[in-house]
Amino acid sequence: MSILKTSALTKDFGNFTALDGVDIEVGKGEVYGFIGPNGAGKSTTIRVLLGILKATAGKVEIFGLDAWDDAVEIHKRVAYVPGDVNLWPNLTGGEVIDLFVKLRGGNGKMRREELIRRFGLDPTKKCRTYSKGNRQKVALVAALSMEADLYILDEPTSGLDPLMERVFQEWVAEAKQQGKSILLSSHILSEVEKLCDKVAIIRQGKIIETGTLRELRHLTGSILTVETKRPMPLLHEVKGVHGIREHQGTVSFQVDTEKMDEVMHYVSGFGVVRLESSPPTLEELFMRHYEEGGATQEQEAASHEQKLV
Repeated sequence: MSILKTSALTKDFGNFTALDGVDIEVGKGEVYGFIGPNGAGKSTTIRVLLGILKATAGKVEIFGLDAWDDAVEIHKRVAYVPGDVNLWPNLTGGEVIDLFVKLRGGNGKMRREELIRRFGLDPTKKCRTYSKGNRQKVALVAALSMEADLYILDEPTSGLDPLMERVFQEWVAEAKQQGKSILLSSHILSEVEKLCDKVAIIRQGKIIETGTLRELRHLTGSILTVETKRPMPLLHEVKGVHGIREHQGTVSFQVDTEKMDEVMHYVSGFGVVRLESSPPTLEELFMRHYEEGGATQEQEAASHEQKLV
């Protein structure tokens, strides 16, 4: 059952295309990773999902409702955490949390207190005294205190220390067990790798790959770490070999699955002393897609948004 679905989502700002045919589908009880470098189009997509921006073309549905026409109804069942949190400086963290919870018409007092304790937040301090990490905690506690069916999290652990990141990861696991759906936008690959069932990679406003981590890793083959008796001078010319790295006599590289037999035949000719094989990490997969250069789409999109407001 689809909780969130976009079909050929396109967003233009004048002559600039920020999103170009984006397809996303998040199922019930699924943690969906939406990854790309800063500027790839993640936040622009989320603004369309939240009904802040209207799509130029395509279809965007949440709970079977139109994200723009039915935004008010959708928001009753959605909780959102932004990556860049701005709070009212003269209110305390606790007052901000209570305000957001009340706006949703809920109570959530017990959940609020539990989350404040788990995230180690002092809710009595004025927001102007908070560090970036503590402002992020306020946003997390406010959103996670709400009873929602879909959580849209845009760089939710930005500014948090590793201990608090672990607390967040524990919450995600609990929410998933309860059948909640989560769209997690992030450029922290280890976070996505630990938490997500499916992943979509966005580049320059386009989805360039999507699937489970296992499916994506299958597309990129394996990582071989090899130590040989003699150097392999022409390894870089062997088809299917990518990302060669050498360190103290050991060579690591990525091998396409369909070229594994040929690569192994080449390597064996140099007297194999040690050979290890492992699946590529999400970071290695990610770098493979971005090795030709990054994108600045979202900075341009933000500039266009500001001009149009």
